[in-house]
Amino acid sequence: MSEATLLRTPLYAKHVEAGGRMVPFAGYDMPVQYASVIAEAKAVREGVGMFDVSHMARLTFKGDGVLEFLEHVTTNDVAKLQDGAGQYSLLPNDEGGLVDDIIVYRISTTELRMVVNASNHQKDVAWLQTQNRFGVEITDQTAETAMIAVQGPTATELLATSSDAAEAIRNAPAFGIVNGTIAGVPCFAARSGYTGEDGYELICAAADAERLWQALLDLGVKACGLASRDTLRVEAGLPLYGHELGDDLSPIAAGLGWVISKTKTFIGSERINQARSEGTPRKLQGVRLDSKRLLTPEMKVYVEGREVGEITSGVYSPLLDRGIAFAFVDGDIALSTPCTVEVRGKQEPATIVGKRFFKRK
Repeated sequence: MSEATLLRTPLYAKHVEAGGRMVPFAGYDMPVQYASVIAEAKAVREGVGMFDVSHMARLTFKGDGVLEFLEHVTTNDVAKLQDGAGQYSLLPNDEGGLVDDIIVYRISTTELRMVVNASNHQKDVAWLQTQNRFGVEITDQTAETAMIAVQGPTATELLATSSDAAEAIRNAPAFGIVNGTIAGVPCFAARSGYTGEDGYELICAAADAERLWQALLDLGVKACGLASRDTLRVEAGLPLYGHELGDDLSPIAAGLGWVISKTKTFIGSERINQARSEGTPRKLQGVRLDSKRLLTPEMKVYVEGREVGEITSGVYSPLLDRGIAFAFVDGDIALSTPCTVEVRGKQEPATIVGKRFFKRK
């Protein structure tokens, strides 16, 4: 997509006004950073930061057959959700890979909502429409809404003190929904995020987005870009579609068996259950460098001179002050195994570790 045809979120003008460095991402013109990626990542780890995630698609499903439909097209147990609750889940394909990873929220027995990745927006909608044999009304609300992720150890209390639903904000479980005003703006607030920190993703009308963003800035929330979000999600061990997840990658290899039902039948369930029972040749692990080098996808991982894997994502971690990465490595490679990664013809010392480099206390 050319620069002239890039989409803009309702917050584009605020990013430009703040000096955000804008880059093409998933068809949108998005801020990759403002002043410092490291400072933005630290703001989220130590206090509170926010991200414009309006490029992610927001879909609504309505109808008497909506639960049956979503049970068929997602891997997690949608039927177990109560009103006002949500769950991380996957859209599987027929071959045991993934169309996307998603979040599903239940409003009622006849209305559920879904957030999907920006890069898969149109593909996901087309896939869901093709699978819709249940008379479900599918509405794409992406253009008429905005979404802001407010993340960090002080995020929830800050939002609570600026909301007319303070106690609900404080007490909601993970992926729980709160409907109320934040800084005077009506919001659908979900206790979720992509950083490993506590916080909320706020969905509001597109027309209210700038007012909400500015109010949060005035409360001391630091604006953060895509680069720090990527750093934070790798530190937290969170996969990204197109890197650790894909059409031809098993979610079992990525370690996502915990969001895959063992009791229901869904699209591709036979292939996925086979991978669960037999294992996969490679599985997703962490790679911790001894240096501050930045690792990039497709770099090869070696153990005692033997190629055993390939990097899928890599960042510099301010938290650990070194390079960290994800890699699919051979299933027989144990954690704590010394390894090397080939970087421009040089073997960089590293260690195979668990993929969660950070876990919030």
